[in-house]
Amino acid sequence: MDPLVASLKVAASGLEAQSTRIRIVSENLANARSTGDTPGADPFRRKTVTFTSELDRLSGSSTVEVSRLGFDEGEFTTEYDPGNPAADEKGYVKMPNVNVLVEMADMREANRSYEANLQSIKQSRDLISATIDLLRASQ
Repeated sequence: MDPLVASLKVAASGLEAQSTRIRIVSENLANARSTGDTPGADPFRRKTVTFTSELDRLSGSSTVEVSRLGFDEGEFTTEYDPGNPAADEKGYVKMPNVNVLVEMADMREANRSYEANLQSIKQSRDLISATIDLLRASQ
């Protein structure tokens, strides 16, 4: 397979993987304060994304794939909020195990990786166009 086409395939797999990562981080951020509905109920549990490297036999290059969407099994924190419907008999509410600072860092990293893959696609496209222009000029 042509190396330029292979680079497009690798970058496209990166775009798809980072897009999934951005979606999961967005869900985590949106639910950072989502508690349970009843006293003692578990709140939103942070979602995680696991990637794996896959060999594309046609191009001989490695692509990235989402191998698993999972949940962070970390402990929930508690906050004193006796007016909350999810508060236990002592007035404490289980809060999600989402750290907004960590999620923002993940979002920034995923965004930068997405942009890098997008730039790689643009460069490959420009190289393909330049090659076509050279072939046209030589005829």
